[in-house]
Amino acid sequence: MPSPLYFRALTFVLALGLATHAGAVPPPPEPLSTEDDHAWMMRQLGIESLRRGADGDPASPHAANYDESEANGHMDTLPDVLTFADGSRVTSAEGWWQRRRPEIADIFETEIYGRVTGELPDIEWRVTETRSESIGDVDTLTQTVAGSMKNPLPPGTEVNIELTLSRPATATGDVPVVLELGFDAAFLARLRERFTEEQLAAFRGDGPPWNEQVLARGWAAASLVATSIQADNGAGLYEGVIGIGTGGGSRTPGDWGALRAWAWGVSRVLDYLENAEGFNATRVAVEGHSRYGKAMLVAMAFEPRLAAAFISSSGEAGAKLWRRHYGEQVGNIAGSGEYHWMAGNFLKYAGPLGVDDLPIDQHMLIALCAPRPVFISSGTGGDQWTDPKGMFLAAAHASPVYELLGARGLGTMDYPAVGVGLLDGDLAWRQHEMGHTPAPNWPYFLDFIDRYFSKDTTAP
Repeated sequence: MPSPLYFRALTFVLALGLATHAGAVPPPPEPLSTEDDHAWMMRQLGIESLRRGADGDPASPHAANYDESEANGHMDTLPDVLTFADGSRVTSAEGWWQRRRPEIADIFETEIYGRVTGELPDIEWRVTETRSESIGDVDTLTQTVAGSMKNPLPPGTEVNIELTLSRPATATGDVPVVLELGFDAAFLARLRERFTEEQLAAFRGDGPPWNEQVLARGWAAASLVATSIQADNGAGLYEGVIGIGTGGGSRTPGDWGALRAWAWGVSRVLDYLENAEGFNATRVAVEGHSRYGKAMLVAMAFEPRLAAAFISSSGEAGAKLWRRHYGEQVGNIAGSGEYHWMAGNFLKYAGPLGVDDLPIDQHMLIALCAPRPVFISSGTGGDQWTDPKGMFLAAAHASPVYELLGARGLGTMDYPAVGVGLLDGDLAWRQHEMGHTPAPNWPYFLDFIDRYFSKDTTAP
């Protein structure tokens, strides 16, 4: 006898066929698999096929481009961050805050990352464990905190946000917080099974772990499990906070994806810290690496309460310019493996539209963070997929907004050598000599934000 999955897939195919015949697009049976949901979003948009992304295999006919001479063919259509939609120029900070910034934010919400949709219940926070421990050379009080959200409507979806907070035991008053967006315990266990200890040590770098470095400065180190907020796959869109917002149904093209959901979770942690004893919620810096670097840049852009950000190797959909033909491309993000990070509308730019049709680019996302301090990080070698130069150029093209608002940008359009940091401004850049890891740049980032956290006032 055929499986239930067979009947669900058959029903889905019939629904698409009826839609074609009748000229309408009825909702599919739900929930769907990742592949079915991806196909359903394409159907909502009227897209029959997508351009494929770059291939990591150099022998593939679709291999990723790493030739700098072929990387900039679309840069002549890069939109200017300080030109209003009507073509006039932004000439004042008031013009940025009142008109241009809202214009840009609206495009990112509509076309790229999606809007937070649906009625979301309140989160109930509770400390589930408090323990004394030593982390490195620091005696620490560590709390395990759970944030529960229950959907009162069918199908009764529940979200349990996982947060860990470690604070020096001898600290007095409210301390700054460095918040990492990270992995769950099961994923970390799979990493330990997949990679050798030597490979994991290379990823961690030569120095102490990031949380030890943070605690040694007298600050709190926090870790937020991203997938406790929203699953990292298309099938999971029917659950998590996105599923609660849709009532367990499928998204519309303008609804939020996982990157925006993870960023939303960061905002909810800020809500908690504002009422928790011992933490300075006005001095919260965030860090994310790779896909979580993408999410933390989105969080920084849309959450004005965040003080600073460390964006590591974020690549496409993060700090990398979409218009750079180098490494990962739009088609990779729009494919079934990553589309769930984005609004459905984004798929258009790998279908009937192209990269030149994008009304924004990622320098404008960085600009939404201004004038607050942002550190863009990259590696070499195995990090070429993320296009380090494309991330540097995005920061450079965002710099005029920092300068307009009285802060300091990168100060140059010249790509620096590996290991040469541009760290004196409020927008910083450094490429380290290792691969796809944030580890070597942690000390530089902590020195960078110490300039703000050691002041009597909060970061700008």
